[in-house]
Amino acid sequence: MEPPGAGGGVGKVAGVPERILVTGATGQLGRVVLERLAGERVRALSRRRHTSNAADRNGGGRGGAKDPSGGGVDWVVGDLRTGRGINTALAGADVIVHCATDYRREVEAVRTLVEAARWTGMLPHLVYVSIVGVDRVPMGYYRAKLAAEELIAGSGLPYTILRATQFHSLVRTILAGAARLPVLAVPSWRFQPVDVRDVAGRLAELALGEPAGRAPDFGGPEVRPAADLARRLLAASGRSRRVVPFRLPGKLFGAYAAGGNLAPDHADGVITFAQYLAERADPASLRYR
Repeated sequence: MEPPGAGGGVGKVAGVPERILVTGATGQLGRVVLERLAGERVRALSRRRHTSNAADRNGGGRGGAKDPSGGGVDWVVGDLRTGRGINTALAGADVIVHCATDYRREVEAVRTLVEAARWTGMLPHLVYVSIVGVDRVPMGYYRAKLAAEELIAGSGLPYTILRATQFHSLVRTILAGAARLPVLAVPSWRFQPVDVRDVAGRLAELALGEPAGRAPDFGGPEVRPAADLARRLLAASGRSRRVVPFRLPGKLFGAYAAGGNLAPDHADGVITFAQYLAERADPASLRYR
């Protein structure tokens, strides 16, 4: 029996490499997915005109900026918030890797993408990246991601949904902000941070495979208390702060305290938080990357 969402789309030509559309292609995750898909037939969707040596599909010249995939990417300008350029981006696409994210309009953007994909008649394989714990952590953005998952599952498109734990960069940004104070107060819950490169590699594998419905969760290699991660950040940046774990009442704090954000049985990532910090010239920088 095939998993939910399994089964290829229509209109595929045997022997012809699939065309893969990557949304959010200039973002933190999307640009690494492009690197992992180097050598494939890739189209990249971005809200802003990308500069490269090739002509823009929507018209307009290109400069000489480095293509994260190493070249050969067909860049298209489009906006999922308005629908502009989406039909052009989807033309002939067999697979969509949806890396674009919108904290305020996640469901609306996914609906725009799904409806446009269905309109093509191709029924492309939609690969969607979500977050571990969207069904357990009562947070607004998590609810939106869960609603987007449900929309995709009921869309009639072949699909694969991958839930990943928090990126190293997000955990670092949160902790670095708190580290500006004399005392570093951190919640008494645990994180399982994962490197964006590990997640991008898994998404590329899923894009090149058959639709799987809900794929196994993807977590970082280590589950660590937030206080431990904070101390690692301080050590890497040469700072000295007292780290104080704290507890708060409420469902949100309780969900995190219970490990709702963790996937300990799926510690598939290989790059640890310490390794990630060691690569950064300024580990305490607030830039989200």
